[in-house]
Amino acid sequence: MIVQQSTTATTQAPQLCAVTLLGNLVSTPDIRYRANPVCAITEITLATHSKWLDKNTNQYKEWTSYHHIKVEGELVEQALLQAQKGDIILVHGHLSKLKTNQTEHHDIVHANFIQRFAKGYTQSINQIHCSAKLTSQPKLMLTEHGKQLCQADIVIHQHNYSHEKQCWQNSLIERSIHVWGKLAQYLAEHGQANQELMVEGKLSYASNKSQYIDVNKLHLF
Repeated sequence: MIVQQSTTATTQAPQLCAVTLLGNLVSTPDIRYRANPVCAITEITLATHSKWLDKNTNQYKEWTSYHHIKVEGELVEQALLQAQKGDIILVHGHLSKLKTNQTEHHDIVHANFIQRFAKGYTQSINQIHCSAKLTSQPKLMLTEHGKQLCQADIVIHQHNYSHEKQCWQNSLIERSIHVWGKLAQYLAEHGQANQELMVEGKLSYASNKSQYIDVNKLHLF
């Protein structure tokens, strides 16, 4: 998965990429300041929880997802200067990547909006809506539990403002999507590489911490 950035316009129109998260702050933010221009910056980790019914045991199970979020500029000082571990944080943003060194990148959410609430338990929100283009032929398979799963790769064309470079930039964000059940069958039968689509789902993470989209609604165009 790569991010390509350019300050020039492209023939591809910008596409929708909207992420909404509501969860608990895993640790107190480490706020830093970057020079030229002076800009506050931090990376936070947000925990969201989801429950589902295990039909084999007839008991509910809970899964926790940890989302890495980049926050910069006025958002840091408006919402995170007094933030503490355990605070409830509402985030709206878009998908991006954080470069940690010359070769390593991490899939992240780049915050456009943040609001902090007092510590406590809250019903989590983990939602993503995006329009994109298929970059691979969908592959249908059966899981070890006999469920239908369809996997494919997508690319999202974004147009976002860079506080670091103080300009608008075009970026290509690549992710994989996982689609289940009858919707998986539909995507496998009708989806084609280079086809436009819109998906609604949640952010999930593989064992290597790479980010993918777990889809619950999908439209092909």
